[in-house]
Amino acid sequence: MATLIHTLADHSDDVNYCAFSSSCLATCSLDKTIRVYSLSNFAELPYSPLEGHAYAVHCCCFSPSGLVLASCSTDGTSVLWDTRDGRRLAVLEQPGASPVRVCRFSPEPAYLLAGAADGSVVLWNAQSMKLYRSGKVKDGSLMACAFSPNGNFFVTGSSSGDLTIWDDKMRCLYNEKAHDLGVTCCDISSRPVSDNENGCKYFQMASCGQDNHIKLWLILFTDFLGVQLKYKCTLNGHSAPVLACAFSCDGQMIVSGSVDKCVIIYETSTGNTLHTLSQHTRYVTTCAFAPHSPLLATGSMDKTVHIWQLDLKQPCAGNTVENESQVAIEDWSEDDVSAWLCAQDLADFVGLFKINNIDGKELLNLTKESLANELKIESLGLRSKVLQKIEELRMTMISVSVPDEFLCPITRELMNDPVIATDGYSYEREAMENWISNRRSSPMTNLPLHSLMLTPNRTLKMAISRWLETQQK
Repeated sequence: MATLIHTLADHSDDVNYCAFSSSCLATCSLDKTIRVYSLSNFAELPYSPLEGHAYAVHCCCFSPSGLVLASCSTDGTSVLWDTRDGRRLAVLEQPGASPVRVCRFSPEPAYLLAGAADGSVVLWNAQSMKLYRSGKVKDGSLMACAFSPNGNFFVTGSSSGDLTIWDDKMRCLYNEKAHDLGVTCCDISSRPVSDNENGCKYFQMASCGQDNHIKLWLILFTDFLGVQLKYKCTLNGHSAPVLACAFSCDGQMIVSGSVDKCVIIYETSTGNTLHTLSQHTRYVTTCAFAPHSPLLATGSMDKTVHIWQLDLKQPCAGNTVENESQVAIEDWSEDDVSAWLCAQDLADFVGLFKINNIDGKELLNLTKESLANELKIESLGLRSKVLQKIEELRMTMISVSVPDEFLCPITRELMNDPVIATDGYSYEREAMENWISNRRSSPMTNLPLHSLMLTPNRTLKMAISRWLETQQK
């Protein structure tokens, strides 16, 4: 049984990652902040939110002691924070200043791994704050990483679909094409697995990707064979790209989150689905088990983090779907629309929408013209707010992977007003304007921009519009 016991809704934009220590939960977001909560009552700590990153914060993690919190961002830095008082301890600049996508502490000694969009992998000494080792994946951006329980090796996953095993000296030991469309996350269980046939102990790893799959792997180190990576099985259940996966502390469960807006909890030994949780209204981007309590946190592009209480005494052997019978938005009644308006803090419009008989189908067809001319909403600000909520609602109906060329390289969000910079790449206008207001280099190449001119990419905008229309049919 998995019971939703609390919802955190303090972020003003997509939640990108969440991480537990023994006493705290940290979350980070596109809104450039990191928030820290006490596990005793889920109250935000006095020093939270932590601010200092110039752009979206993609990942956060606690040191083994829980006394240091690391965060990394599109601004090309990893930042270390003191969890006792929120002080910023260090700002670690990624070589090349490429956007940092993922960070992770090693068990012992305390190194911080930071992986970036240009494929660079950096190990920082968390005590001296100095660069210890650096390397680079052979292709693609670095999207995922995980340390072995003993800290002797770590695994990285890239947007090209490769899983790479490295030793603690940053030597590449093994490389495997794992997910055709790119790796999004990986995790290594803290409990080794025994192979009764060979009398060996393996490290168990999970990876997930844009191909909708979660794969389980066994990693074996031997003196005479070196590193072996054995494919074990594929866990099914998601209907869209899987963005996050994590083992429970005892290794008995795996949790995953997906573009299909669902969270699935699996039994590791059998691959059976224990629970399917569907309370999030947009893509589930992150999930994590607490280390010393039966808690699960899931974060989403709906700007919330759900906290779940797990009943570990009576594990469910079947498939339990929470909130299974959800009505398609286009089939909403007028009352469903009214309930949605209230949930979006738009309760003042309930009467107006009722008078005009706005049901789900009508709601999805509303435009800025119809809001002004038919519903007579005079305030431009209110019309914009309603339209923004409707657009978010439309996006929840998209259950397939967004083509990568439609995503802004800076925000990794679907572009609304794409422009071409002089480096030849297309970006969301607002994101690129913010970028060049602080620096004169290309976000993709780090080379100087010959000009700050931004040219509307109308062809790309039309392609995105056509693609959105096909997803809403």
